[in-house]
Amino acid sequence: MTGLETEKISPRQAAIIAGIAMLIIAGCAAFAVGFVNSRLIVQNDASATTSNILNSSALFRSGIFGWLIILVSDIIISWALYSFLKQVDRSAALLGAWFRLIYCAVLGAALLNLVYVLLLLSGGHTPAVQPDQLNAQVMLLIEAFHKMWSLGLIVFGLHLLVIGQLVLQSGFIPKILGILLLIAAVSYITVHALHVFFPQVEQTTAVIENVLSLPMALGELAFGLWLLLKGGRAARTAA
Repeated sequence: MTGLETEKISPRQAAIIAGIAMLIIAGCAAFAVGFVNSRLIVQNDASATTSNILNSSALFRSGIFGWLIILVSDIIISWALYSFLKQVDRSAALLGAWFRLIYCAVLGAALLNLVYVLLLLSGGHTPAVQPDQLNAQVMLLIEAFHKMWSLGLIVFGLHLLVIGQLVLQSGFIPKILGILLLIAAVSYITVHALHVFFPQVEQTTAVIENVLSLPMALGELAFGLWLLLKGGRAARTAA
């Protein structure tokens, strides 16, 4: 294969790039999910949600831009982690990269729902529909975004499973990071499989997600900090 192949970047450079991109994702996710969503989207209230987006369209657009930065950063991480971890197991590193790229494709498709919300609410693009119908369409698109994102995060969990195993196998990365990544992987897969395939237990899923939110965030964030500060300094030479 391969478009992912690279011999012109050192393990240290790859680690720095991946670490920086992971921190960028953390910051953008805190903004797009923690700030924008919490201010604009009112659960089970389509009218309030549509009104919030109309009254704060600039904030909604900035949230979409944050998601775009996340998407680009994830693509960069796919390449950088492959470059860094191929010294452990080239085939497994490639598999991990493809899982993350598949996640990126699903996230990109999901983001189209948010773009369509903008078109739906923009002057000159809004079809002649009743307010209740418009509100319902907006909420349907936002729900579609979250469901598609959850589907992608199941694949992202598979990516973390591979990366966690590579970290444990490496011999030069702290094993605790591999354990944290595997815990995060299982957490992502469990929570988002429940979101997508078992909507009838959504309240229970919300409780489980609250419990597992810390391990989901901690695994890759800790790995990203290690990559930025120490990754590649003592890595063995690539085969």
